Amino acid sequence: MCAVLITGGAGYIGSHVNKMLNARGVETVVLDSLVTGHADFLRWGRFVKGDLRDPSALERAFAGPRIHAVLHFASFIAVGESVADPNKYYHNNVAATLNLLDAMVRHEVPGLVFSSSASVYGEPEQELLDEAHPMRPLSPYARSKAMVEQMLADYHRAHGLASCRLRYFNAAGADPDGELGERHEPETHLIPLVLHTALGLRSHISIFGTDYPTPDGTCVRDYIHVHDLAQAHVLALDWLDRGETRAFNLGNGNGHSVREVVDAAREVTGRDIPVQEAARRPGDSPVLVASSKRARTELGWRPAHGDLESIIRSAWDWHRKDCRAPVRS
Repeated sequence: MCAVLITGGAGYIGSHVNKMLNARGVETVVLDSLVTGHADFLRWGRFVKGDLRDPSALERAFAGPRIHAVLHFASFIAVGESVADPNKYYHNNVAATLNLLDAMVRHEVPGLVFSSSASVYGEPEQELLDEAHPMRPLSPYARSKAMVEQMLADYHRAHGLASCRLRYFNAAGADPDGELGERHEPETHLIPLVLHTALGLRSHISIFGTDYPTPDGTCVRDYIHVHDLAQAHVLALDWLDRGETRAFNLGNGNGHSVREVVDAAREVTGRDIPVQEAARRPGDSPVLVASSKRARTELGWRPAHGDLESIIRSAWDWHRKDCRAPVRS
């Protein structure tokens, strides 16, 4: 019997995918260092604690049932931190992935689904970004994702390694059953920060930049429910059988500004959410909105949770129960 290896499977998106695969009867192995992952998210599959930069951890993960595919989520994700500490991001996101790819070649694993990012595009040249848009990443985090995508193309040519590169826009929301949700330490994503403010765990939400060329001057992003992202990964595993390498955008095709997210959260929670305006952050693009036509056409992907309010409501239900966010100003 074959299994699927999930790197970073104790994290936000990886844990949702792990749950969904196990519900479908797929055997999984989770490799996670628990540096940013969470032990209480490890409810399914076999767990191997270790870092991708440790060869012995990789060998332990590949022991046992044959691994027939890898879902690779293990990376650091904070744009601002990557600007301040690029070394951390290139070691963890790029060098560690190189170790993983070499282990896959040694163990003759035919394919990988990669957790990439819409940030690889940089400044948008058109209203809806499709996969043909030039890749001009603006931060070390985004460049680390673009580098791995190039590595995957090279490994496909050299070793026949199939890869499905999923370029997320803004993952948000929580497991409909309430078992899993978004928890980062420190938290940097907008919707959790807004909801932490609604819960009184923060004094306010900061809006970084109010002079962007957008309708209300704040950044616009395409929010996609984590359950819909998980479904895309299940479909991507089947797609790997083609033996090709391909990039797919994952988004709803609708952009919402920072101010719109705050207003929607006020409506969902019924609570006041104080706001403070701040300067722009380096590495932020003004607008990132997806054209996901390729994923819909070639993967058969159909997002089921497209409206912002339902995304925020599922996240609100999770955060009210979880209440693990540290108090920050």
